[in-house]
Amino acid sequence: MTIRDVMQILDAELICGEQLLDTEVHTACGADMMSDVLAFVKDQSVLLTGLINPQVVRTADMMDMRCIVFVRGKVPEEQVTELAVERDIVLLKTPLRMFTACGRLYEKGLRGGC
Repeated sequence: MTIRDVMQILDAELICGEQLLDTEVHTACGADMMSDVLAFVKDQSVLLTGLINPQVVRTADMMDMRCIVFVRGKVPEEQVTELAVERDIVLLKTPLRMFTACGRLYEKGLRGGC
């Protein structure tokens, strides 16, 4: 699955990273606590979250994630977007709630890593 596929499945809008939409992704996770992401998430490509602060991008970068999906229609400030552009991370926003977004991706074959 590509990030472009994720975008279509979640009825998401692109915030930044258009040149990276054809990047392959194989796993995903949903979390609002970045400490949980750092402690429990391994080998994930996509992060779904309701947080919109710069720490989300920093965490995704540390974990080599390629895409962040902001749920519930949340839009990050320009500072967050600029940080994502610097780190080559795609940002998407979806109107869906996290549970629904994760369920749609799971239904289409995207799984959580071990």
